[in-house]
Amino acid sequence: MLFDPLQQQLALQNRVVMAPLTRSRADADHNPNALMAEYYGQRASAGLIISEGTSPSPNGLGYARIPGLFTAEHVTKWRLSTDAVHRGGAKFFVQLMHSGRVAALENLPQGARVVGATAVALEGEIYTDSAGMQPHAQPHALGAGEIPALIAEFVHSAQLAIEAGFDGIELHAANGYLLEQFLNANINTRSDAYGGGASQRNRIVLEIARACVAAIGADKVGIRLSPYGVFNGTGEFEGIAEQYLELARELSEIGLVYLHLVDHSSMGAPPVPAEFKAQLRSAFNGLFIASGGFNAAKCASGVKFGAGRFSCYGPCFY
Repeated sequence: MLFDPLQQQLALQNRVVMAPLTRSRADADHNPNALMAEYYGQRASAGLIISEGTSPSPNGLGYARIPGLFTAEHVTKWRLSTDAVHRGGAKFFVQLMHSGRVAALENLPQGARVVGATAVALEGEIYTDSAGMQPHAQPHALGAGEIPALIAEFVHSAQLAIEAGFDGIELHAANGYLLEQFLNANINTRSDAYGGGASQRNRIVLEIARACVAAIGADKVGIRLSPYGVFNGTGEFEGIAEQYLELARELSEIGLVYLHLVDHSSMGAPPVPAEFKAQLRSAFNGLFIASGGFNAAKCASGVKFGAGRFSCYGPCFY
């Protein structure tokens, strides 16, 4: 069943999904290139490929040489990769990843700034091409009045993604990047409309999801979540299950095409409770991508369990 076609919200040649894997191979202007097109084209026997984290904004380019998708040149250069993937038969979603406070000023283009849910810097260091390892920069806490501009950046990038030939976008609300910096109560200590409670912490993700769906269609918007993850200063907090189940139900109402759950326990992170996974799957009516520690047997078992509504990625599409 793992290699059977999927003919549901997405039409895929099989149920295997390639993980989003940051390569830092873009040029100095954060443009994709021929090497990246070759890399993705070589993997186009998958059903769905999710691109490496790609920033929708100059402010989101926290890592050295990650690609962007907010200029006409980015669109032109991404077409090399989208064409290569489609020649191989796979569908291709771009992962829109705003790094937020996971950044060094040395990695940002001139005029950009490091932003976050709060003004608290992430502990530790990050690599820069110009100065080697550097402490994470002090972020500017986005005010409520600045949120509409951030949403507009995601919408603009989503529209450019379709222009560049992508089949859709994945909102990266996991792994401690900007959207999870709002979701996670260990980071988000705000007391305004975007913090202070579960619904308030979920708000920015839901607003971005709704805006992107309005711009390009629900069948072209997925999301990645990592509850119980510990990367980039996140971690479990009181009420985490209830918050994420509420988020999943609202994302389901918006009509997102898939929910992509990260489980890094195979890499040493705390496991995502099995009961919570089942509850999350029940709360979301779209396709469900499970990831982390899969092999062929586990993927096949998941596909059977999901009665075709899942995807698997070794990730697997259930």
